[in-house]
This record gives sequence, structure tokens and C-alpha cells, in this order.
Amino acid sequence: MQKDLKPLSALNWDDLKFFLEVARTRKASSASRRLGVDYTTVSRRISSLETTLGTLLFEKSRTQGFLLTREGQRLLEYAEPMESMLHMACEQVSGSGLALSGHVRIGCTEGFGSFFVTPLLSRFVDAYPAISVDILPLPHFISLSRREADIVIALERPEHGPYVCCKLTDYRLRLYASRDYLQRHGPIERVEQLADHPFVSYVDDLAFSPELLYLSHVLPQVNAGLRSTSVVAQYVAALQGRSLAILPCFLAAQDARLVPLLPREIDLTRQFWMYCREDLRKLKRITLLWDYIREQTEQQRDLLMGVSSEIPELTI
Repeated sequence: MQKDLKPLSALNWDDLKFFLEVARTRKASSASRRLGVDYTTVSRRISSLETTLGTLLFEKSRTQGFLLTREGQRLLEYAEPMESMLHMACEQVSGSGLALSGHVRIGCTEGFGSFFVTPLLSRFVDAYPAISVDILPLPHFISLSRREADIVIALERPEHGPYVCCKLTDYRLRLYASRDYLQRHGPIERVEQLADHPFVSYVDDLAFSPELLYLSHVLPQVNAGLRSTSVVAQYVAALQGRSLAILPCFLAAQDARLVPLLPREIDLTRQFWMYCREDLRKLKRITLLWDYIREQTEQQRDLLMGVSSEIPELTI
């Protein structure tokens, strides 16, 4: 699809908004929901943009949806910085009330997102009702390049990309059993005893990060009869009183039904990293939420490191 290029004045700049949503979601139906319009409107606006530019921007696949062509990928590289610059320009010329509004989406690992970040965000949106926040606590990698989130909290630092990144915190993991389990099986006082006990752990070949494969690193002599890609599922399994699990202290220490085992011998420390795209970092709503998460995480360091099971008073 190559046609004569129309004058720039013929370009409807609003069409770029539709282009960006389809490029990120790969589905016109998903883009229509995010934009609050119907499917046919999205298709019509994409067709209009392609006609104006005289080129095909997407190829349609039954299994993969709308795939960017080479020309579409080139347009995306220009359109995303334009979008960010427009957001920043609006903040600069608007009043502070309008600047502290809008929408932020945070991608996070499942356990940390569900048990730690979500309570923080509940306080945040109470204090800043004009800012809406999506939290995506998912047991898989979240892509910033596809704009699946504005801020990501992950187990590993990104190796490359146009990102602003900081180490958010260390956190500790320990081996846990339910009180019911210990009543039935008796105390566990030595690492050698663990070979006789059942475990729940990750599915090795489906773990989205090698940082999750605790069991093979710390207790290679034991086997997990039950495996899950979800740390929340492992936590629930441990509560059933039929298996042991290595769990983050910020999750398990808050639950009096679970008891840490052999804390001196089995003591793991991992990190969380927070990052976002460079072109978003200067947006006021991003900066506000970024700083808030860092401050609150620092205040709750004792919980994260297993020193305390109590959640301190949250302030904002």
C-alpha cells in the first residue's frame, strides 16, 4: 500500500492517538475500550491515517492481531515522544490542579503488588483523587516498550532501554510452615530433616526470572510435589498445612498462621527495582507517585526484611 503522500496539513493529529493505542494493544477492540469509542471508529481512524500517509501501518493476523509494519514501527518511534512532549507541555501551561491529575499504570510482581503496593496506592488515591491508578500485579514480565505500564517494579534491573531506574529495596525470604503442619509433623530443627517434607515451589521452566528459583539454589536436596507460577498460590498452599514454602517476609510474616523455619540457615535476600521511560519521568503525576512509593517503601523496611510483622502507620 504505497500512495502519493498528502500534504502535512491533511493529517488529522488525533488519528495518532488511535494509532498509538492499537500499536500497544495489538487489538482494535482493546484500543476502543481504552479510548471509549466503538470498534468501527478505531478501524476508520487507522484507515484514515494510512491513507493520509500513503502507507500500510499494520498487518492483520488472526492469532496476533494488529502487527506493525516497518513503516508503522518507524512512526511509533516518532509518535511516542510526541505524545510525552504533549503531556509535559500541558502540565507546564496548566494550573497545578490540572497537572496533578490523569492516569498512571503500575506493573509489579504478583506478591509485592498484591500485598505491599496495593495498600500504598489505596492511601495515594485517597489523597489525590484526580489521579487514577491501575495496579497490575502479574506473575510475568511487563513491557514498558509496549506501554503496558508507566512504572514497573521488577526483580531485575533492565539491561538496556531509554529508562530511568532505581533500586527500590532489598527484601528477605524465609522458609515457612503452617502451625497446623508443625503440630502434625513435629518441630524441624535441622536442614537435613527437610528432605523428608513436601514443598510447594515455582514451575522451573515457566518462572519469568531466575531470581525466583529459590529451592534449587538453597535446598537442592528437596523436591516440590506441588508447583505453581504464582507466589500467592504457593502462600495459599502453605496455609493448607500440607507443604512447606519459601515466601517473602512481607507476605508471610503478616499471617500468624505461618511460622518461619530455620531462619539462620535459610535466609535469602532479593531486590526490587523500579523504572519508567525517560520521556514519562518528568510528568508531575509520575514523579509524585514515584517519590511516594520510594518513601513508603523505606518506612516499611523492617517488614520487608522480616524484622517486624507489623505494618507501620502509612502517611502521605
